[in-house]
Amino acid sequence: MGSGTGQKKKQDRVGAALTARLSELRGLILHHRKRYYVENDPEISDAEYDDLERELRALEEVHPELVIPDSPTQRVGAKPVDGFSSVPHSIPMLSLDNSYEVEELKEFDARVRKLLARKVVEYVAELKIDGVSISLIYEKGRLVKGITRGDGFAGEDVTANIRTIRSIPLRLLEPVPNLEARGEVYLDREEFESLNNRRLETGEPVFANPRNAAAGSLRLLDPKVASSRNLNMFCYSLTRCGDDLPATHWESLRRLRGFGLRTNRHTARCGSLAEVISYCEKWREGRSRLTYDTDGVVVKVDSLALQQRAGATARAPRWATAFKFPAEQGSTRVRDITVQVGRTGALTPVAELEPIRVGGSLISRATLHNEEEVRRKDIRQGDRVIIEKGGDVIPKVVKVILAERAEGARPFQMPRNCPVCGSKAYRAEGEVV
Repeated sequence: MGSGTGQKKKQDRVGAALTARLSELRGLILHHRKRYYVENDPEISDAEYDDLERELRALEEVHPELVIPDSPTQRVGAKPVDGFSSVPHSIPMLSLDNSYEVEELKEFDARVRKLLARKVVEYVAELKIDGVSISLIYEKGRLVKGITRGDGFAGEDVTANIRTIRSIPLRLLEPVPNLEARGEVYLDREEFESLNNRRLETGEPVFANPRNAAAGSLRLLDPKVASSRNLNMFCYSLTRCGDDLPATHWESLRRLRGFGLRTNRHTARCGSLAEVISYCEKWREGRSRLTYDTDGVVVKVDSLALQQRAGATARAPRWATAFKFPAEQGSTRVRDITVQVGRTGALTPVAELEPIRVGGSLISRATLHNEEEVRRKDIRQGDRVIIEKGGDVIPKVVKVILAERAEGARPFQMPRNCPVCGSKAYRAEGEVV
């Protein structure tokens, strides 16, 4: 009897110590994740951090009954899904109006000041990350949903893939009844190149740019594959925070970091339009030094009360604009013009290029759209051409450098027969396809 009671107490002490150690490890990992991803100021080496995760994983494998859903080890626990369900957004994820010149920024500022009847408006300027917009929903401090932007009113539930992103906490550092944060999921350039190299080795088609790779990764049906892509995320807004939203956007970003959510450290609070313009000019030149793609600057009224007063149109808020950087260009040579057959049977000419890096992407192909487009620009095999990333996303041939055209370069002709099935190709009257 006494012996049994002693054994029971010993087991209880061991159980309590184990539970305490598991809790301590999870807390340490959360703390060091924040130091690494959010504050960009790690306190321990990668090897020391790995040791913490390794110990936690080993203890949980021996004691699976003590595993909790939001443990740092449970990022890739989901099985492959059959598809993605549609989820309505509690608050629409609207688009942004674009500005391309400093004069348009001045016009935006004038409209905002007139609308709000103020001489000066304070703004927050942040880099526009070239990725995929996502809404994160937390309940009682735990991540319960990750939803794509979709059409702005409803998006796809990609929670299983969102959970694999290491910079997104499965549990907030501060408990809050309900929280919604929005941000951009992206792929670093180095990760993008590594992913494309792996795809080339396995004979898979490569992604055109990091944004396409991020979007494709979020729509994978197997979270284990998504996990291998090493996606990342910056949060750019706090949409809900119980009944305690801060007074300003700047404070919202600070609160997000306090919860353990990552924001972009290059964001700036601007007391005037002149400071906004200075920020835009700085990053127009400086973006090449970043490890990820950015195609502009998002400018937002800082005060949330003034944002509310300014309101929105059917598609975009009146209190924000995206200042878009000029598309980057480069010159290269057309090695060949091939013909691609689409799923509808349409024949599309494609320029096969000597690889060139433009806007952070290695470009080796550019669609020429149709026969009329090739004739209009007079693109020929061997030509040196100017390449641009349209909207900083889709590569296109802007023009031919005629002064460098080789003698005897022959105009391109569309094939008379389909290059896949051999049947006769035809073009309906009045159509370009």
